[in-house]
Amino acid sequence: MKAIFRGTVSVVYEHEREVSSPSQRMKLPSVLVLNEYIPEKRTPAFTRFNVFLRDHWRCQYCGDKFRTQALTFDHVVPRSKGGETTWKNIVAACQKCNATKGNKLPSECHMHPLHEPRQPSIHELQAYAQKFPPHFLHKGWEDFLYWDSELEDECVH
Repeated sequence: MKAIFRGTVSVVYEHEREVSSPSQRMKLPSVLVLNEYIPEKRTPAFTRFNVFLRDHWRCQYCGDKFRTQALTFDHVVPRSKGGETTWKNIVAACQKCNATKGNKLPSECHMHPLHEPRQPSIHELQAYAQKFPPHFLHKGWEDFLYWDSELEDECVH
């Protein structure tokens, strides 16, 4: 929203849902375009969304898939035992597994992540994002994603 008011982005598509302030109402944006080119970062931002994306929305202890609201961060090595909040120590965990593991080391509770936590490349995250089921994204994104697979399908026929 700040970027819209600053004029650094333009709204391409909007949700039907509106947000309001005391002085104005506006539809919630779905697809934005930058008004100026910004060079791609070499490393992805460490965010909750990117961790869940890296882990494919799968609890790294039980292996089940969950919606965003049902997942939490887990420090593989708890902060109280020197663990840091970094790509190499954070995994997606369901609430049940996170509570079971608690403040213990994996060796203490016999709960080891399915995959060693690591920093993904920006290209890995982009490839993972293209595998989202269509219902995950706003309809407006269909014009911008999956276009390469549609072309491949058309070429086959």
